[in-house]
Amino acid sequence: MTVISTKRIGVLALAAAVLAGACSSAATPAPTTAPSAAASGVASAAPGASVPLPPSANVTLTGTGATFPVPLYDVWNDAFNFKYKTVQVDYKGIGSGGGIKAITEQTVDYGASDAALTEAAIAALPAGSKVLHIPTVLGAVVVIYNVAGLDLNLDGTTVANIFLGKITKWNDPAIVALNSGATLPDLAIKVVHRSDGSGTTNAFTTYLDTVSPDWKSQVGKGTDVKWPTGIGAAGNDGVAGGVKGDANKGAIGYVELNYATTAKLTSAKIKNAAGKFVAGSTAGVTAAAEGAVASFPADFRQAPIINGAGDATYPVAAYTYLLVYQAQKDANKAQALVAYIYWGLTDGQTTTGGLGYARLPEPIRVKALQQLHLITVNGTAVWP
Repeated sequence: MTVISTKRIGVLALAAAVLAGACSSAATPAPTTAPSAAASGVASAAPGASVPLPPSANVTLTGTGATFPVPLYDVWNDAFNFKYKTVQVDYKGIGSGGGIKAITEQTVDYGASDAALTEAAIAALPAGSKVLHIPTVLGAVVVIYNVAGLDLNLDGTTVANIFLGKITKWNDPAIVALNSGATLPDLAIKVVHRSDGSGTTNAFTTYLDTVSPDWKSQVGKGTDVKWPTGIGAAGNDGVAGGVKGDANKGAIGYVELNYATTAKLTSAKIKNAAGKFVAGSTAGVTAAAEGAVASFPADFRQAPIINGAGDATYPVAAYTYLLVYQAQKDANKAQALVAYIYWGLTDGQTTTGGLGYARLPEPIRVKALQQLHLITVNGTAVWP
């Protein structure tokens, strides 16, 4: 007998819901373009714009990278394959660093990263090539902990000092001062961090680098840093597993919001730029994203959004990207890839909130769709 995990059942159920709400027909369309008529409440690139459709030939797209969006991409891939039977999308979450490495070495059809490519990473791409950054959603990086019965408030300095190894007990005066009336145990703090190159780490360390001069001078920011203390675990799910359970009492780590929810772990309220303690939420991430729209860079390499303005804004938010070569070599794969990303930027946006992600702000979503027109095969646009 085949045993299907609860998570997998949830993925399939969400995929079915997406199709029920957003698809006007389950039939596989012909390999052309057609007028957009999505009923999802998410507009296409422009009124009356054509919809890029996959080829009639069978195609498998392979992608790898960030673990941050894996729950979302699982839903997208199942829903897209259900709607378009000719395309199978195979995505593996191995960390943003792995995704950047794979797309650089051209071992996959697309990469995925929560951190934009650095200048050094761009220089390492094959000569004459260009990789497009296509944002798909945003998420919150939350601080998870394993202390029973504690509704925790933290500020940036205190979070930094915990991960620097300067605060080692849960009843440290700095934590007590932020949690008036709470009973804090005389329990050792066990720090859990990522062991792999990670966009989640990039967002989290960018936050620490911003709020703590000590962190900035001693550790810095990036997808992979030299941690002063703690134990490493691979992927968001690895960190969640390292914090969860009776064997890990007193543990603290950082993950994307969805993983905290899935693992049933409590996350701390973090003091934002307005001085408010705010829990990680899609609403808080949306507030951060909307506040940063005007400064979104022309090359799409948006840094994590740290300490955005507003009482309700969550202070650690980040885009996640698909990394795609502008000049494609395989016409069928290119057509399937453009169709898949288009679907994610339209119908796929309706799945985000239920999975703990924030949909793209509308001006950024439209810009992302326009990026798809730049993808070519032999100099000819795949979606003119």
